[in-house]
Parts: sequence; C-alpha cells; structure tokens
Amino acid sequence: MAKKFLYLVATIIVLILAGALALTLFSAEITRFVMVPDSEFTPQEPLERNAYEDPSLWYSRPGIGTSDPARWQPAYAPETAVPSGVSEDAKARVVSTTDQPDFAVFFVHPTSYRSTANWNAPLGETDDPDAAEADKFARIFLRGMASPFNAASEIWAPRYRQATMGAFLTNGPEGGQALDAAYADVREAFRYFLDSVGEETPIVLAGHSQGALHLMRLLAEEVQGSPAAGRLVAAYVIGWPISLEHDLPAMGVPACATANQTGCVLSWSSFAAPADPSAVLETYAASTGLDGEVRGTSEILCTNPITGRIGGSAPANRNLGTLKPDESLADGELVPGAVPATCEDRGLLMIGPPPEMGALVLPGNNYHVYDIPLFWANTKVDVARRVQAFAGEGAGGDTAN
Repeated sequence: MAKKFLYLVATIIVLILAGALALTLFSAEITRFVMVPDSEFTPQEPLERNAYEDPSLWYSRPGIGTSDPARWQPAYAPETAVPSGVSEDAKARVVSTTDQPDFAVFFVHPTSYRSTANWNAPLGETDDPDAAEADKFARIFLRGMASPFNAASEIWAPRYRQATMGAFLTNGPEGGQALDAAYADVREAFRYFLDSVGEETPIVLAGHSQGALHLMRLLAEEVQGSPAAGRLVAAYVIGWPISLEHDLPAMGVPACATANQTGCVLSWSSFAAPADPSAVLETYAASTGLDGEVRGTSEILCTNPITGRIGGSAPANRNLGTLKPDESLADGELVPGAVPATCEDRGLLMIGPPPEMGALVLPGNNYHVYDIPLFWANTKVDVARRVQAFAGEGAGGDTAN
C-alpha cells in the first residue's frame, strides 16, 4: 500500500513538472487554445446613426453624476511626503482643477471581455455572465485610467461591442473582423461626441490597449483633415505600440516632442526589470501598420510620461503619484516618488525594479494593465499643462523639469 502511494505521488509530481514544462514551452499555444473562440465570426449589425443618443450606451458622459467612474478622484496615501525635487505647488496642481479652461475628453476603454462564446461583446441588456464581468471590469479600468482626465468639463466614454481578448491571439481573419466591428461602434460614438460638445471646445482623445488601437484609426480616418484636428489638444494613445514610420504619418499628428506641445500624440508601454518583451515585439514586427506595410523592426514611439517628452529618462522622485490599487482594483491611493521612467532603444518604457501594483502583471514583467496608473498624477498634470497651452494661458511652469 505504501509503495502504491509513493508511485501515485511520483506520478503526480511528474504530471505537475510536465505541465509546467508544457506551459513554459507552449504558453502562447495554450493561451490561444483557451482564449480564442472556435466559432465562426458573426457579422455585427451596424448601429443606427443616432444610437449613441441613448445614455445607457455611455459609461461616462455629462449628467451621470457620482456614479461616473471617470470622475473618481483618488487621494494621496497618508503621510506621504512630496518627492525631493518636486515643489509643494506641483503636488497641489495634481489635486486642484479649479482654474482649468473648458475641454472635453473622449476615452475608449481597454479590453475587458474575455469570453470565447462570441468574438464581440454584446451591447445592451443581457443575462450573459461574461458580459456582466466585462462591464464590471470596464468600469474598474475607467476608474483607474480615465480619472487622470477628470479636470475636463466633459468626459465621454462609450460602451462598444469590443473585440474579445482572443481576437488579439489569432492569425485568422476573425480577429480582424472582430476589431473592425468594435471600431465601427467607437466611430459612431465619436461622431456623436463631436456633435454634442461645443463647436469651439478643445478636445482630448485618450484610450488604452484596444481602445488605443481604435484611437489610431480615428485619428487617421476621422480627425485628420477635419475641423476636429484644429481642436485637438492631444491624443493619449497608450498601451499600443505606434510605429514612427508606418503609423504616425498616417495618423496625421506628430509625436509630442515637448511638454507644452499641443495637437500631438503620446504613447508608452511599461515593462519592469528584468523585462522580456519578446512576445510583444514579435507580434509588433509581424503586424501591419496604418500605411498597409509590415511594421517590422521600425522604431516605436516612446513618450516619457514623467517629462511629457519623447524618450529620455526621469528618476522616481519626479513621479508625482502612482495610483496603487487595492485588492479589489476598484480603489487605491496615490504614492509619490515610487516609479522611475526610461525610454530604452526598443521604444519600450522601463520602470525599474517591479513595483507592487497587484495581480495583473503580465509575463515578462509587462505592466501593460498599469500603464496609466503608474503615472496617474503626471498624466493629470500633463493634460492640464497642454490644455492651458492650447488656450494660450501658458503652462504655469513645467513640473517635468
């Protein structure tokens, strides 16, 4: 009996080791198997042009009130000192929004739908538990990622039939079809946004991950050459690599080279040391840019979110506040001076040793989910600075210096 038990234990250990080895060697294949829908793509019926008149199709918009996730304002952690090299006035500007000129924000949330039952998330009321989970996480993501833009007079964040997570993990045509369907919704929401805000109101575009991908197309297809281009303060296209050669020219906006520049785009993707971005870079190299050419090894835009400039390095004491989430991910507090930022040669943003941010760090020390929270306070100040510059009121000093 004891011998049989030892055999059983040995067999279990071998199976565990074999599973670990398989996960190491074939993690990409296993992830695709688990996350990619095995059904055919079902074309989505286009939304009616007036669909986004329905307030229920917005997570954030004027009139929602205290339940608007983008209007959340985190507090600084108790007894946190202002980082050395940053003035008390700089920290106060993170909290104070009373002197901001009016501006409107259009924010596209990242992927929160993980179901393999559909290529696109359903829109509207449903009993689907996967859709309910996606809705919950979309609100959480907006709370942490759209809130740095809450000095805006208006924030608009649409619901849309987002592509499921597996759409990014397949080489089949279904992934692209799902993304095209999601983009069609975002485009309709953006058109309604433009029709709803004042004709002279400056606009800020922002989005993360899948949301950033859709923003790239919006800039290329809807903003470039339109009256909206003259109202663009900045576009925060974060968590999706932008090729300086194959994307940026087609988008029709330059990269933000200085902290006070307007009408420009910012982008970064965060990794901690030791970083293994091979999966991201391989996918990027094989992908097609907005100009229809393969991106290959073309240079990736890296904005330093601490300085607001292309490239360069900034120490942690210039970080005005990292939004460190609690275990629920729905709450958190600002911790100043915690995370540095360096744009390295591959166009990735290195953030030093891995900071404690929660359970959503991806393999390779990829801090993709935390791209914005890592630099929450600096992003808020960056937006304010560019809005003030756009309004001709001056930047009131550059906290990045």
